Amino acid sequence: MNAPRAPLMPLDEALARLLANISPMAGTESVATFDADGRVLGTDIVSALQVPAFDNSAMDGYAVRSADAQTPGMVLKVTQRIAAGHMGQALQAGEAARIFTGAPVPPGADAVVMQEEAEVLPPQPDGLTEVRLSSAARAGQWVRQSGEDVQRGATVLAAGTRLGPAELGLAASLGLAHVAVAKRPRVALFSTGDELVMPGDVLPDALPPGAIYNSNRFFLKALLHRMGCEVSDLGIVPDQREATVAALKTAADHHDLILTSGGVSVGEEDHVKPAVQALGQLDLWQISMKPGKPLAYGQVRRSSRPGLAHFVGLPGNPVSSYITFLLMVRPLLLKLQGASCLAVPATPLAAHFDWPKGDKRREFLRVQRNAQGGLDLFPNQSSGVLTSVVWGDGVVDNPAGKTIAHGDVVQFLPFAEWLS
Repeated sequence: MNAPRAPLMPLDEALARLLANISPMAGTESVATFDADGRVLGTDIVSALQVPAFDNSAMDGYAVRSADAQTPGMVLKVTQRIAAGHMGQALQAGEAARIFTGAPVPPGADAVVMQEEAEVLPPQPDGLTEVRLSSAARAGQWVRQSGEDVQRGATVLAAGTRLGPAELGLAASLGLAHVAVAKRPRVALFSTGDELVMPGDVLPDALPPGAIYNSNRFFLKALLHRMGCEVSDLGIVPDQREATVAALKTAADHHDLILTSGGVSVGEEDHVKPAVQALGQLDLWQISMKPGKPLAYGQVRRSSRPGLAHFVGLPGNPVSSYITFLLMVRPLLLKLQGASCLAVPATPLAAHFDWPKGDKRREFLRVQRNAQGGLDLFPNQSSGVLTSVVWGDGVVDNPAGKTIAHGDVVQFLPFAEWLS
């Protein structure tokens, strides 16, 4: 009699078990700030200066002493002109300084009047220029105070922050030409399956019966690069145990993670499971999610040096492989790099479709935002229909057994957040 099947594991439990095995990689490397987009910060960035470093004008206009400009119509003498990058002289009572955006506010001045609220009067016979202010000035107006952005000694970016354009600009504003970041995870990628053919090797009209083009290899490599990984593409491994063992041995010695697609089910031609078990240890999870039920995590011993390489085997169906990468592999790679934020927050949006029969598994339905601010559903939710991922801009995270009626609020996970 066959043993009863173990119940499907909830996704959150499977992810927690996976991440419990992951420790951030040791060490950091210094990279040019110009080249650090997408990398994970390895150490805190503490500011050595104030930003702005000095009080400066937020407008083109006139720097004044607010005490001299309490009444609209006041006329002040223009005694100097201050452009960005130049220092002015101390401002005396009754004086104004022509000033431009970003220029240092001169000593004695505590406000800037924008040029639209100032009328330049005809020059006096002695060449003196005067300006009439159409509005009163209050202390601090249109002045960017020193340190209002960043205080000296403040931790402005914490270790574990994933650096994006704004973070790189902030680092540059502190004078940092280089930043310390986590090392790139080294990932070995290969596919299994005698049915797989590489685009270009066989023309479509000559494709043998039962053969399919290997799409997973392309999107997985692109996803790994987006996660900041160094990728070794080991190609397609035949459906043979010896070939699978050899590929795993080669990959484990030089990589932090081995990522495969296909061959992690329990069929007679699925050789990944016994191969990993022969070289290390394996958890084979049947996850209560749709698409993407079969997923394997394990560790493979290195033969040339101490330690273990992580192993993740993704399902072979392309949508299953794509979605399980985003949900499981992405947080694994972020944790390897010491990132502080691993999850993508869901956004509540209205479903503009009906889903009358909820599955017993947690579902990830491919959807697209529409002009009305709601979500449209791709008509074919099969795990083999990769066009659903191209058409969609995210998924609805639908709990097991839940039906959806038009207008219901659902939890939307955008692809853009996962891929950034």
